[in-house]
Amino acid sequence: MSLLHAFIGPEDGSATWWQLSLRALILFVAGVAFLRIAGRRTFSQATPLDIVVALIIGSNLSRIMTGKAPVLPGLAATLTLVCLHRILAMATLRWGLLSRWLKSKPVVLVRDGKADEQAMKRHGLSREDLLESLRLEQADRVEDVKLATLEGGGRISVVRADK
Repeated sequence: MSLLHAFIGPEDGSATWWQLSLRALILFVAGVAFLRIAGRRTFSQATPLDIVVALIIGSNLSRIMTGKAPVLPGLAATLTLVCLHRILAMATLRWGLLSRWLKSKPVVLVRDGKADEQAMKRHGLSREDLLESLRLEQADRVEDVKLATLEGGGRISVVRADK
């Protein structure tokens, strides 16, 4: 345990700026992993990367504001996180695997009027969830849909079949 405290600092609020920055990095990685486990529909529009950054920044700033964390080390940790977010956002443009891990790949749920029950099950979607999304796009039935896709942000996009 003393080795851990040497890296991330003590729990009494006296951690150094680099220890708080390391904590921010650890929280970032853990947060993205937790959101990936929770599934993409958990936070609908934002990517897991965006959600983790928003949560940790908000938490960091609130702790600084209430005096539970020192100002300069807390700001250093928050800046580390913001820079990491920016670097990862730019890196996703270059590396597809990283992009898929952080942003998720679209998943086809309906093709030519036929629902993919396995894809729905894999992503925790019931038939009722699918039908609700279709109705929001003015499609009454699965058979009325050419393509329905669970997008990376958690929304279901729908292309209606021509009648």
